[in-house]
Amino acid sequence: MAGDDLFSGAARERLSTRAPLAARLRPHTLDEIIGQHHLVGPGAPLRALIESDRLTSAILWGPPGTGKTTLATVVAAATAKRFVPMSAVTAGVKDVREVVEGARRLLGEQGRGTILFLDEVHRFNRSQQDALLPSVEEGLLVLIGATTENPFFEVNAPLLSRSTLWRLEPLSAEELKEVVDRGLAAEEAVAEPEAVSALVGLADGDARAALTTLEVALALAGPRQVTLEDVERARHTRLQHYGDEDHYDQVSAFIKSVRGSDPDAGLYWLARMLEAGEDARFIARRLVILASEDVGEADPLALVVADAAARAVEFVGLPEAQLNLAQAVVHLACAPKSNRVTVALSLAQRDVREGPRGDVPAHLRDAHYRSAASIGHGEGYVYPHDQLDGWADQQYRPAELAGNRYYEPSDRGHEAVVAERLRRLREGVPRDGDTGGGPEDAAGSGADTASTR
Repeated sequence: MAGDDLFSGAARERLSTRAPLAARLRPHTLDEIIGQHHLVGPGAPLRALIESDRLTSAILWGPPGTGKTTLATVVAAATAKRFVPMSAVTAGVKDVREVVEGARRLLGEQGRGTILFLDEVHRFNRSQQDALLPSVEEGLLVLIGATTENPFFEVNAPLLSRSTLWRLEPLSAEELKEVVDRGLAAEEAVAEPEAVSALVGLADGDARAALTTLEVALALAGPRQVTLEDVERARHTRLQHYGDEDHYDQVSAFIKSVRGSDPDAGLYWLARMLEAGEDARFIARRLVILASEDVGEADPLALVVADAAARAVEFVGLPEAQLNLAQAVVHLACAPKSNRVTVALSLAQRDVREGPRGDVPAHLRDAHYRSAASIGHGEGYVYPHDQLDGWADQQYRPAELAGNRYYEPSDRGHEAVVAERLRRLREGVPRDGDTGGGPEDAAGSGADTASTR
């Protein structure tokens, strides 16, 4: 046993100098963490739980390189509980059961709890996640799951409901620069400002990606300072001086070209960004946003196409996923445009923030629990599917806001169909034999347009 400890200690010492730069610079305390101030800054909730060793089961959700494993490492150093790290990529139900049995023995013999850190928790299938549920539910295990995928789709609902969800955000440009500066200091190296800007711009909020590229660039630079050319060679691409300003300018040109219905310009800027080494995930995210912001209900399929391209980037990867991105660019550029959803949401948010916050109308309140009917919940509610046209003339908002209209469809693409349907509902035009009166508040009524409310 002593020999094992000796060899383990030697291995750790060698890894401390030979491990990848990102691993060597991994923070060990909360104060060393860069970014995620909403979680681990002074007075932040996750920090308070870690420092008091009162962390309950949690899911850490965020893009790669935002600090999920780092947070788990900090928890391991701060807790008095046994900390068991495990990867869902290589582990199975048998491994989970062994951890559970060990946790039960430890609790019974020493009164000491166990934390299971499960990296890539979304890789566990339903039966594997179910194997964890009883132990988490009874408190035998504190589960910390880390995932880059949306946990509402990838984590079983019962397991998710017993865990606190902590969302990690991509690092800002300033935070990434601090990461790069820390890496240069650790390697006792210097870099040109243009090289640092390129590293920050290409990382897209991913600290690990920035340090990985920096490490290769350092090897290429040797004893001299890291140059933009070194970063270009590290990424196997020509960056064309793609610093912060170029990054934002080209993204702006890309979005405005697609919004302006110019597929050729959209493809040009797409090709230029890809050639410069722009992260395909960043491009995909921008297209998904644009699909709702600038196309909306004028072509409801646009969001489906953009989302499919984003998933293809993750599933297929580059270079093949360039085709998926190109298809999305062409579809979105050629689609009819409407920003009416964006305008509608903005108006609704303004009412929520500035307007009166009326009560939920009694007929819309939850009436499923015992005694709800006795206090008037659900009374007078009309089930739309029981009506001839699938629509019921009833108020769906607080009385104080009943006259405010937010969504006004344009006459472009599919939105023209939506506009006609809403017109018929608002004016009470009979259809399919429906002879009911006009709905005064279907989809909101009162003012003539979204701009005048």
